[in-house]
Amino acid sequence: MPNSLTRRDVIKGSVAAAALAFTQFPLSAFGFKESESGGTLVPFLDRLPATPNRPMIQWEELTEWLTPMEDLFAVSHYGPGKIDMATWRLEIAGLVKRSKTFSLDEIKSRRRKEIIATLECSGNGSSPSFMGAVGNVRWAGTPLGPLLRECGLRKEGVEVVFYGADEKIEKIKEKDYLQNFARSLSVPDAMQDKILLAYEMNGEPLGPGHGFPLRLIVPGWYGVAWVKWLKRIEVQDRRYMGRFMARDYVTIRGEERPDCTVWRETSVTRLNVKSLVARVVRKPDGSVRINGAAWTDGTPLRTVELKIDNGPWLKTQLDPRQRAQYGWTFWSHDWKNPDAGEHTLVSRAIDENGKIQPAADDPLITMKKTYYEANQQYPRRIRI
Repeated sequence: MPNSLTRRDVIKGSVAAAALAFTQFPLSAFGFKESESGGTLVPFLDRLPATPNRPMIQWEELTEWLTPMEDLFAVSHYGPGKIDMATWRLEIAGLVKRSKTFSLDEIKSRRRKEIIATLECSGNGSSPSFMGAVGNVRWAGTPLGPLLRECGLRKEGVEVVFYGADEKIEKIKEKDYLQNFARSLSVPDAMQDKILLAYEMNGEPLGPGHGFPLRLIVPGWYGVAWVKWLKRIEVQDRRYMGRFMARDYVTIRGEERPDCTVWRETSVTRLNVKSLVARVVRKPDGSVRINGAAWTDGTPLRTVELKIDNGPWLKTQLDPRQRAQYGWTFWSHDWKNPDAGEHTLVSRAIDENGKIQPAADDPLITMKKTYYEANQQYPRRIRI
């Protein structure tokens, strides 16, 4: 293998060039696990489109449990927040007994907590061109709850609203208003020890696109709740109904009844159980290893099942070495003596509560009229 061809070169290069490189060189040269050493990658026939100018997971390259910052998607609605660190402070106000402001150093001086959590865009999986907006990261910061308690929550406070520094003029009721990106949590949700004010990801300061200097971490929730460029936290006595809580990021789903269809609108909040076939490897002995990832809202993952063509659902092996409550789980299945020709592979994840990742023709998906929360099973095609 030429020394000039690195994993990063493959990611940055064209999809066709990457496929050629993977089929010609041993996978061990790309840092794959020893159990796959000497094998070759089997390209998907339905290869997902490349996104050269937008960081996203390249599924066939998925070998690291923690996602490097440069591979993690970044979404902003009003553009990056403009931060002047000379004046930046986090303000906690509203229905608290003592309003306070905190510098970044003051936040860093508090109890440090790390949590591994999968971050997924709520639109991820809504189309074949948007399938890599997810990643697994070790976040570090301080729990929010102690700061709220220190400010003294007033008893009438029921909702905690988080405002980012990113802002834009919005037209509301025919009038223009300057609005900051904002989302909210109920007080009980906000007080959970898992809710962090994070300043690091994978041991490094947050990148500019990932909310530097401070972002909210809400493990088990879609990324829209993880407010970036955080600058203000307010406690209030009624539901927050801003654009990204009540008018946008709303899922519309129907339920067919004998005499009518009932339509429900729900705010996008907790992750749905989900999995994907990520990579297929042809091993030197002729067998095929099928790899993938699965994630939930923190509910323990019971199993991931795999279907090959029109066969039965098969249990896969969950990786026991790298596990975290809110992180994704790698899984694999060794397919012995595969027949030559084209094949379809599809996975489904099942959590401990019995929730099953739905098929694309399940009413949970077909009756969903918005692209958020697209957790349907996604078939992949290969040729042996």
